Amino acid sequence: MFSEQSNNSKLLKDINFRCYAELNDFLPKEHRQKQFVYPVKTPLTLGEALESLRIPLSEIDLVLVNGRPASLNERLHEHDSVSVFPTFETLDISQLKGANTPPLRETRFILDAHLGKLAKYLRMLGFDSIYRNDYGDEEIIELSEKEKRIILSRDKLLLQSRRVTHGYYVRSTEKHQQLRELVQKFDLYSQFKSFTRCMTCNGELVPKTGEEIRGLLPGDILQLYSEFFFCPNCGKVFWKGSHFKRMESFIRDLT
Repeated sequence: MFSEQSNNSKLLKDINFRCYAELNDFLPKEHRQKQFVYPVKTPLTLGEALESLRIPLSEIDLVLVNGRPASLNERLHEHDSVSVFPTFETLDISQLKGANTPPLRETRFILDAHLGKLAKYLRMLGFDSIYRNDYGDEEIIELSEKEKRIILSRDKLLLQSRRVTHGYYVRSTEKHQQLRELVQKFDLYSQFKSFTRCMTCNGELVPKTGEEIRGLLPGDILQLYSEFFFCPNCGKVFWKGSHFKRMESFIRDLT
């Protein structure tokens, strides 16, 4: 039998949790898609409890405690009922959320080492997306903070950092499905600026005539095409060949 000998005693208290939609991906199978009882040591804040469940705070948009919006600094009490919701992309819930992290004014990304092909596809759609296969976790977080970028990652531990304010765990492992997932998750359709960025280095492309880039391409290409796009960052030249038509078809399918 437990007995409290001082105000500093920490006893296990049962808290009721229910996580919705894709947040279940971070839970053990026995806790998914249903309410579950989670014993915690009190005193404990809501943010600490969510971290102990290994749910990245950047994936959470709204938390209700006993049916009312709650801040992450709020203390939990025994038998509290906690409902946790992911980011809402199509619903305006600003009045419910209160002072939570505001959305970024411009959709820009930084991707971890697992997502190099996705970075190229996002650039194809015109999104400012930086990637290096040797980025460390700290460097990714620092660049995200400094340049106001959304972190895209397949590393759950990276996204669990409290310093990550805007991040998303990419569920799919196939590059085309990853792009579909991102477009749908962040509702990116209206922001497409296809073929305005270099897929290799992320630089902004500049339209050029054949005469302007004559020294950069073989003569047969100049005879077949009249419209070109030059990347001043890495020096590559692009034109609307068969590869472009395949990408254009894929974009039409996305929309």
